Amino acid sequence: MDDFIGLDLNKADFGKNFQWGVASAAFQIEGAHDADGKGLSVWDVFSSLKNKIKGGHHAQTACDFYNNYKEDIHLIRDLNIPNYRFSLSWSRLIPEGVGDVNQKGIEYYNRVIDFLLECGITPWITIYHWDLPHALELKGGWTNRESIAWFSEYTALCANVFGDRVNHWMVMNEPSVFTGAGYFLGVHAPGKKGLTNYLKAIHHVTLATVAGAKILRCRLPNASIGTTFSCTHTEPVSPKKSDIAAAKRVDTLLNRMFIEPILGMGYPESDLTFLKKMKPFVLPDDDNNLAFNFDFIGIQCYTREIVKSSIFTPYISAALVKASIRNVPYTAMGWEVYPPAIYELVKKLAVYENLPVIIITENGAAFEDHIIDEKVMDYERMDYIRANLKQLLKAKKEGINIAGYFVWSLTDNFEWAEGYHARFGLIHVDFDTQKRTIKQSGNWYRDFLGL
Repeated sequence: MDDFIGLDLNKADFGKNFQWGVASAAFQIEGAHDADGKGLSVWDVFSSLKNKIKGGHHAQTACDFYNNYKEDIHLIRDLNIPNYRFSLSWSRLIPEGVGDVNQKGIEYYNRVIDFLLECGITPWITIYHWDLPHALELKGGWTNRESIAWFSEYTALCANVFGDRVNHWMVMNEPSVFTGAGYFLGVHAPGKKGLTNYLKAIHHVTLATVAGAKILRCRLPNASIGTTFSCTHTEPVSPKKSDIAAAKRVDTLLNRMFIEPILGMGYPESDLTFLKKMKPFVLPDDDNNLAFNFDFIGIQCYTREIVKSSIFTPYISAALVKASIRNVPYTAMGWEVYPPAIYELVKKLAVYENLPVIIITENGAAFEDHIIDEKVMDYERMDYIRANLKQLLKAKKEGINIAGYFVWSLTDNFEWAEGYHARFGLIHVDFDTQKRTIKQSGNWYRDFLGL
């Protein structure tokens, strides 16, 4: 297999200023859940509840990045990866979400940032990657309009303390996922359900994203500021009008609901009529605080969804047709392996006239990895990454402004409700011993980036 590595894909084809990296998130890797003054997050609480996480797993230790950060940063350097995207834990920095700051939390992230720079790796910080302080959830979390002020206070702290060394910032990670799964379906933290919770969370998160971005711009005028969206290419299961209309609604839900207001277009109410029920939560001046001129938009794409009409699904009258019943290859997450999805997605997004530069801030795949003779020969993941990069290069050659690509993820980690069953890492982690083993995909990425 090694003979073909790099022969049909060359890093130079993407341009010398293209940003290559790898990504992670605090709650998924850090562990040390109550160390050095850290407060509880909604995920600490949610993952302690019965039957919420597959296998009864929790992230109290996870990858123990809190104590192993130097080893993992050395591995990033060894893999020739120049950029590392990671998030900050709000409850590690401000245990109650607002008020008193935890100095030991600041010292920890200072050590991480300083060591990254010492190793020649550029830090890219995500301010919010789902782990809201539990103390704020007790006050309503993102359903409480005060969340905009809470998040603003937290963002200001991050900018003030770390902005002297960090130039690349992402405000929010995948708002469609943490609002939908956490405040409508109840399958992610904090486990709330219902349309009212969902609509409040959507609106407050959008306002908080803009408020946070404005704070970063004011305090760090030379910084590169973005935010990230989970997006999925959608197609109808058939040419029937009902299926085409259903696919359009799902596309609006997954790909348009958050990005369009940020771009100054407002919420896509005409195609998702349930959004009109948000009006009681919208104040007169809110429309002026929904948009921001970001330097880049982070797009996170993994698969495509095939959609059919369904009268049994409330609000969107649509259902997904699982990859497992379509006789197509799929990952350990049940997601179809379909690399053209990322090309189709960025091509569609590029139609927005005021869209800034696109950076792929997550892309990767989970497979059942096994260590054999101290090696992990994960050719499926390697082929997945290569194939997605080919699709991105195709889009870039067609003139779409794509400026970077970050693999999800550096190491195997706590994959939210999937626990430790879904392994995405370029590096295998034995969660009993914390031993790291670079997978074949990691070796391929190292060689590719070294070209």
